[in-house]
Amino acid sequence: MGGVAKAGLMLGGRTLLTHCTARLDPQVCGVAVNTNAALDTTLPVVPDTMAGHLGPLAGILAGLDWARAQGATHMVSVAVDTPFFPCDLVPQLLLAGEGHAAGLAVAATTDGAQGTFGVWPVALQDALADFIANGGRRVRDFTEDQGAATADFPDPKAFFNINTPDDLAQAAAWL
Repeated sequence: MGGVAKAGLMLGGRTLLTHCTARLDPQVCGVAVNTNAALDTTLPVVPDTMAGHLGPLAGILAGLDWARAQGATHMVSVAVDTPFFPCDLVPQLLLAGEGHAAGLAVAATTDGAQGTFGVWPVALQDALADFIANGGRRVRDFTEDQGAATADFPDPKAFFNINTPDDLAQAAAWL
């Protein structure tokens, strides 16, 4: 996207962050944003706790650190460049998580797992930190290692990811 932070990209007169927050906020008791860059928001900004820009799992770990400090037992993660995720994402993840000893669940479609969309037990914080410290970077590898449950969503377009200007134009057409 030409070096522009995706959270600030405009879609239908609102930023991608605003779109995602509008979908997520009714489903959770608090929202924070993981980023290592400056971001114009009134939401709590949670930078990675591990140095080196290690990818989405490092952001999830930072979120778990923040959630634990808030007294939460679980945290939900979404990707800011996926503004059409389901409005019932969290209830479906929680239902699926009942099939996992700690409550770990990720979204899935016919296109496969959507691992950045998940409910993460704070109890897995140490296991995730160890996984990353030992070179693990793929969300799917960690969630498979942990035996994550999956919440199935029938519409793959709900997890449409904006990575290019053409993707942004497609999202605008759908909006």
